Amino acid sequence: MNAGELRQGVARLLVVRASGHATDRQRRYPRWELSNNDLEQLLNAGVGGVILLGGTATELQQRCRTLQRWAGQPILLCADVEEGVGQRFEGASWLVPPMALGRLHRRAPQQAVQLAENYGRCCGNQAKRCGLNWVLAPVCDVNSNPDNPVINVRAWGEDPHTVGELTGAFQRGLAATGVLGCAKHFPGHGDTATDSHLELPLLQHSRERLESLELQPFRTLIQEGVSSVMTAHLLIPALDEQWPATLSANVLTRLLRVDLGFKGLVVTDALVMEAIAARYGAGEAAVLAFAAGADLILMPADAVAAIDALCDALRSGRVPMARLHDSLERRQAALQSLPLTLDSSNNDHRIETAEERAFSLELVTRSLEISNSSTAIGSIQAEASTQPNPIDGINLIRVDGVLPCPVLPADAPAMLLPKALGLHSVLSHPLGISPWADPADPLAPLALDRLGNGPLLLQLFVRGNPFQANRSMREPWTDAIKQLIGLNRLFGLVVYGSPYVWEALSALLPRSIPAAYSPGQMPDAQQQLLQRLLNPDPSPALSTLGINEFTD
Repeated sequence: MNAGELRQGVARLLVVRASGHATDRQRRYPRWELSNNDLEQLLNAGVGGVILLGGTATELQQRCRTLQRWAGQPILLCADVEEGVGQRFEGASWLVPPMALGRLHRRAPQQAVQLAENYGRCCGNQAKRCGLNWVLAPVCDVNSNPDNPVINVRAWGEDPHTVGELTGAFQRGLAATGVLGCAKHFPGHGDTATDSHLELPLLQHSRERLESLELQPFRTLIQEGVSSVMTAHLLIPALDEQWPATLSANVLTRLLRVDLGFKGLVVTDALVMEAIAARYGAGEAAVLAFAAGADLILMPADAVAAIDALCDALRSGRVPMARLHDSLERRQAALQSLPLTLDSSNNDHRIETAEERAFSLELVTRSLEISNSSTAIGSIQAEASTQPNPIDGINLIRVDGVLPCPVLPADAPAMLLPKALGLHSVLSHPLGISPWADPADPLAPLALDRLGNGPLLLQLFVRGNPFQANRSMREPWTDAIKQLIGLNRLFGLVVYGSPYVWEALSALLPRSIPAAYSPGQMPDAQQQLLQRLLNPDPSPALSTLGINEFTD
């Protein structure tokens, strides 16, 4: 293999980040998303994969065609669409988080398994219509730690049996579409209290514990024939005292390849994450991961530096040349297993079918949990029928992202529906308005004098999110609920996202206060939940907002 062939072969193992938008100025995260000029050069040089984020689903169709044309060879096109393609690309189906099906599995396991298979089929079919050929899902982590800052509702459950059954069903549905899947994050990120996007988590479990809990869903997915496994940036001394799992031959080769018998592609989690990037340079991180047993290098901090370092390591003998041949063969086998992902002559830009739309709404319906709605809401509706604006109160929305964010567009039901009852919205987010009073006064955590008078509807958008480090979940909402109840000002409570926040706060409520929970945070979930909570008997006033009735 001459120098040019070696460099092209190494380049094929890289997966770089790109925006789903067409132009450079539309990039949401230019720190990580390469410019079009850099992308075209890297793809021409042989880079073999792109991970995409941002834009609409129809934009993504054209973007994938462009990237394939620049590459001049089949490449891997993937996205983190764990909750449906619409989670990342507007216009496709945005599905409830996997934990919703984990909760349903407790009372209706067979139904949950069937829905999980349909979930995988929906993800795969829509990914394929957009031009993607690789879905970076399912999450196989068992969320056994309620304080997990990054997995949370991304997991399919809290015990290995549930996670194994549901991820296995998801994989069967996905495989039926011909799209590649990815079991992540090996060997298990579910019991961490820190976010590997920000720092390196330490997992102090014995090998026996890992076998009985964390590894079980991965065994299931390997038996189901999953195409790839993604590594976790975790330090697990029982497996390797020195190296994080992503850089550990003990984990990637001995455990995953030998002990578990996995023969598909091993892909790193993003190497730009601080758990790795803060400790190793771009080139050295790529070499260490490849030497440990990774086939594909996802989002190196510097793609050219990674290619240079890998070529040097192979030429010097630091990494055997056989490793490159093995990884290229696995990558080629994965590509050859794919059907035609997108017909460039097809002018039908439809992404979401009517059946898939109905399925996404069914998932929302089945995942809602509503309590205490009849008494309080009944009296409010009676008053609302005789007065044009009966409630002069507050709709306090706490969102753990920075506005504007996808869950709260300008016409979000979380704002429009309460407004129809006379509640004016106050939006709070990490870089915006703070609802908190003097932190030295735990008996009065909310600054009610700044928020306004009247009854207060509290809507919390909280879940495990990368880079957030559980900021919102650590806020004193328990004390705030007690404060509002004591002042007889709590009109209702809604939690979107974390079941752990919901269970802790709803337990504080008297039966006279309506409350509801949705694992999903998207507008569809807001609409269905609030329509039932605030308007069990729909009135003409709400009908004029264009809000559709939806019943079981």
